Amino acid sequence: MSRDEILGQNAEKRGISRRDFVKYCGLITATLGLPVTMAEKVADAMTAARPSVIWLAFSECTGCAESFIRTTYPSIGDLILDVISLDYSETIMAAAGHQAEEVLMDTAEKNKGKFFCIIDGALPTKEGYGMIAGRPMIDIAKDITSKAAATICVGACASFGGLPAAKPNPSGAKSIQDALGIKTINIPGCPPNTINMVATIVHAIVLGSLPALDNLSRPLFAYGQTIHDRCQRRASYEGGYFAKEFGDAGHLNGYCLYELGCKGPETYNNCPTVKFNQGISWPIEAGHPCIGCSEPEFWDKMTPFYVAK
Repeated sequence: MSRDEILGQNAEKRGISRRDFVKYCGLITATLGLPVTMAEKVADAMTAARPSVIWLAFSECTGCAESFIRTTYPSIGDLILDVISLDYSETIMAAAGHQAEEVLMDTAEKNKGKFFCIIDGALPTKEGYGMIAGRPMIDIAKDITSKAAATICVGACASFGGLPAAKPNPSGAKSIQDALGIKTINIPGCPPNTINMVATIVHAIVLGSLPALDNLSRPLFAYGQTIHDRCQRRASYEGGYFAKEFGDAGHLNGYCLYELGCKGPETYNNCPTVKFNQGISWPIEAGHPCIGCSEPEFWDKMTPFYVAK
């Protein structure tokens, strides 16, 4: 049996058509900026690697995990869980209490230096805030990240502090990098795009290295250009055509949303190309201004959202 036939059968067992699986691998390849010829290696990585992943959740709203498990194609959540061997996640796992904490410590020890630690949520740094199983969140984070091959922060909160760190920040919440003083890979957004999470891990598996990062530790393949650079309403901006109010003729005709508060010119992300919901659309295409959710201090710096700055 050929490799393609095996891939097709495996995908079909998970309720995914071979066509959708190949399309998904192609999207991952394109997102990483790899040549089309690498799509086959991406497919191999998606079906054979299964690196262990520990997902830690701290001060957050669970929106990033929701985004992850409600990913693009029907049943793709099952595929991703198989591919990356998600061994610990408080949101998804059936275990609870002491049993769950034993799974966490056992997984970290057995896969020391080899597993990926994914974190969503900021870390409270003031005493009395943020406890799990009787331990401060910051102690758990120090322990697990010190044993991981790499720590990937997903979402605005883990990457830059997000809403928990917004003023007045009573818990002293900080990003993982700032709270622990370690190097992380940041995939910010509220929520971030699942494609960028998976692509970062696939990059490590296929190329044997982590992706190049910008000065804020964001993968350049996803955060190398601004929303404005790739926006389909960019021509309206250059031509001086702006929507003035929601629902006016300019808004309905696809004019630039800058005067309605769009933060696209100062926000780095690949939303215009990878989009959301099976690649169907993204906020600006749907008529909503970018709110700058992948930038540092986005809650304090970008609000009020509907005012041009």
